Amino acid sequence: MIPGLKCSVFVIPPEEFKSGRHHVVVLNDVARQVVESCRGQHPDYVFVDRHPQKYAPADRIRTMNNTAWQNARARANLRRFRVHDMRHTFGQRLRQAGVSSEDRMLLMGHTSNDMAGLYATATIAGLSEMANAVLQDTRDTSTVLRVINRREHSRAKVAQ
Repeated sequence: MIPGLKCSVFVIPPEEFKSGRHHVVVLNDVARQVVESCRGQHPDYVFVDRHPQKYAPADRIRTMNNTAWQNARARANLRRFRVHDMRHTFGQRLRQAGVSSEDRMLLMGHTSNDMAGLYATATIAGLSEMANAVLQDTRDTSTVLRVINRREHSRAKVAQ
């Protein structure tokens, strides 16, 4: 928890992050509440393996695609839902909330805006809303878009 800001962050060390650099994960309020509810179960880690190997102490979770994830997916009837789909959902929701591409890039840990766009594809509803926005914003203008096929335009000139 960052005092005064009422927010939490995790710093992912380079050896644990795909790009090999430090990454700061900023938690939203729901994620912060989940983390806080799990704190104190282990002296060093927030999320631990509740079923360690026999005679071994509890240790940090080393993979998301574990038995707990598989069981949760089955209970929610989301058998085809992958761990990585959560990243796509997060990116999509950031975009729908109007978060800038640069901020989405930072929140998701990407090094280029191209990746942020890959994870935050447009929704049909959003595109429809934007397409309809021209009806309200430009109803009284007389701008006309005219597409001319160059071949047909050239033939028309020759025929004249």
